[in-house]
Amino acid sequence: MTTTERRLRTPTHEALGLTADDLLSMYTVMRLARALAERMWLLQRGGKTPFAVTAEGHEGVQVASAWALDRGRDMVLPYYRDLGVVLAVGMSAKEVMLNALGRAADPNSGGRQLPGHWFHAELNIVSGSSPVATQIPHAAGIALASKLRGEETVTAVYFGDGATSAGDFHEGLNFAGVHRLPVVFICENNGYAISVPSSKQAAVEDLAVRAAGYGFPGVTVDGNDALAVYGATREAVERARAGEGPTFIEAKTYRLAPHTSADDDRLYRSPEEVEAWRRRDPIERLRAYLIEWDLLDKRKDEAIGATVVEEVEEAVRLAEASPEPEPESALQHVFYEKG
Repeated sequence: MTTTERRLRTPTHEALGLTADDLLSMYTVMRLARALAERMWLLQRGGKTPFAVTAEGHEGVQVASAWALDRGRDMVLPYYRDLGVVLAVGMSAKEVMLNALGRAADPNSGGRQLPGHWFHAELNIVSGSSPVATQIPHAAGIALASKLRGEETVTAVYFGDGATSAGDFHEGLNFAGVHRLPVVFICENNGYAISVPSSKQAAVEDLAVRAAGYGFPGVTVDGNDALAVYGATREAVERARAGEGPTFIEAKTYRLAPHTSADDDRLYRSPEEVEAWRRRDPIERLRAYLIEWDLLDKRKDEAIGATVVEEVEEAVRLAEASPEPEPESALQHVFYEKG
C-alpha cells in the first residue's frame, strides 16, 4: 500500500477504537495460544497429560471477542476449547500448564478436572462442566443476578455449534430474551460437532438467525477476521451494558486440529479441506494486516515469537516442577464439609 493510499483510508483498527499496541497485544496472545496448544499436544503424546483439547484455528474468535470485555468486571463462561479466551482475560501460560498437567496449584480445579475445564475466581471465569451447553443457562442466570443488583456487568458465554442443538441453548436464549439480560452469546461455529457437520445439525445456513425467535439480534461474522469479531463483540457488549438486552454472535471459523487428542479427524474430513482452511489462518491474517499498516516488521515479529517460545518453555518447566495433588484432596469441594 502506498503512502497516498494510506492517507485516503482509515485503518480498520482505528475505526474500532483500537491502538497499535492493542493489536500487537492481541496478536501476541493469539500466538501464545497457538504455541501452548502445540505444546499440550506434545505433552499428551509423550504421556505427560492424559488428554488435550486445543484451539488451533479459533484464536481469532477467542482473543478478539474477549478483548472487547471489561476485564475484572465482566463475567466469562468459556467452553473447553477456549484457551485464547482465558489467556485474553488474564490467565497466565503457567496457569494453563498447571491445568494441563493436573497439578495441585492449578487455579482451575486443583488438578481435579480434565484439562480445559476453565475456572478462575479472580478473573471472573466461571467453572464449566463437560456436558455440552450447560454453561448457557448458567450465563443467563448470572446475567439476571447482575441486572437485579443494578450492576453494569456483562456476561459473555462461549460454545460450539454443536451446543446449539442442545435444549440448554434454547432455554438459556429464551430466558435471556424474555428478561432482556446483559449477556452476549458467542458461538464458535467450526462446522463440526465433533464429527457431525453443520448440515446434519441445522437446516439453516447461519445459526445466528435463531436469535430472532428469542427477540434479540443475531450476527454472523467471519471468525478468522479478528477485527470483525472484535467489532461485533464490542457492539454487543455496549448494547448489553446499556440495558438493551442480549446478542447472539455466530463466528464462523475452523479447528485445524482434531476435536481432542482422542479424535481421529481423518474419518470425517479430508486433508484438502483442512489445508484450505489453514490458508485462512486467523493468526496469519492478522499478521498480514499488521504488516500492511507498518505496525509489524520481520524483526519485531521474530522478537514476539521468541518471547512466546520462552514463555511457554518457562510455563512447562514450572508446571512440571509443581507438586501433584494429594490423593486425599480428590473429594474436596465435592461433599458438604462441616465447619
